[in-house]
Amino acid sequence: MAEFTHIDADGNAVMVDVGAKQATERTATAKGSVIMNPETLAMIMQGGVKKGDVLAVAQLAGIMAAKRTPDLIPLCHPLALTAVEVKLTCDPNRNAVDIKASCKLTGKTGVEMEALTAVSVAALTVYDMCKAVDRGMRIEDVRLVHKSGGKSGTYEAG
Repeated sequence: MAEFTHIDADGNAVMVDVGAKQATERTATAKGSVIMNPETLAMIMQGGVKKGDVLAVAQLAGIMAAKRTPDLIPLCHPLALTAVEVKLTCDPNRNAVDIKASCKLTGKTGVEMEALTAVSVAALTVYDMCKAVDRGMRIEDVRLVHKSGGKSGTYEAG
């Protein structure tokens, strides 16, 4: 059975030593959704939210968040990301804004946390910009859907 890597033998939190690992190309993709009232989604799609373009602001927030992940999650390594892509799409059939974030680098540790952070902060930004009209929005199903690189290889969510 796999063991936790961020806890030492005495139970103390540690940042994993990746110094001896080989640098490889690493990618990760995460997804999530913000579920809302149909009227709220219509406002987003029509550009009627007073705070501005919800999708554009949330996209930028997600990109910025990926770059700041080690400032937010204590044991994450600071990484030199080579690419971050955040896409937000509206799904009127589900009254949802769907978010997908992908991160890439060549390095010694993965970028899963950066992709998950990008999705989470983009979703929080959608909520923040629309909460005046819909406090019942739900952030749902934030998850890793793809990871590649490193000794553990490729992961694809089923």
